[in-house]
Amino acid sequence: MLIDRSVSPDHMAKSDSFFIRARVTSNDQTYVQSEIDLGSFVNLGVSKSTLLRIHNVAVQYSDNNGPNNPIYTTAAAPAGAAWQLTTQSQTALVLADDKSVVSSGALSAFGDSTSTAHAFGSFDTEDVNPQMWTQGYLIGVDSLFLAVDLSGATFTSGNIDICIVMECTLEAATQANSVALALSQQ
Repeated sequence: MLIDRSVSPDHMAKSDSFFIRARVTSNDQTYVQSEIDLGSFVNLGVSKSTLLRIHNVAVQYSDNNGPNNPIYTTAAAPAGAAWQLTTQSQTALVLADDKSVVSSGALSAFGDSTSTAHAFGSFDTEDVNPQMWTQGYLIGVDSLFLAVDLSGATFTSGNIDICIVMECTLEAATQANSVALALSQQ
């Protein structure tokens, strides 16, 4: 008899999933950060403490003038927009070995300044994401911080919005998940 462990009680969410959305807008080539208030979800230090578990982070890159406008550069040098989601406020992008990193990724674009057609190419990467982990990413802080920093050539199209949608569940704090939380972050 085969048992599908992917739907066993050990792997099921503790509550129905819900979505938290956030956006940060680039500002030329300066690090910009936006705070995501989790105070209504995470509740620590009371008799029934609650933690947030992020199961999935979906990312949208959009031109600041509207999602129907293309993101592009006409510079021959590549333009880049790197983003991160962290449990602590930062002043610059950090590497994945920083315990505050929950998720990160980047959009890279290149153009052709010699062509009247302005040939263009782009690719995005997601370095670290909760969906890569067996049980998502457990959060025990009152705020998350979504940030973007541009590098290389300027995006001819202008500022870029980085929007995220996080699929989350709530769960009661236990000794086991509190130890896991303490070992993995903050």
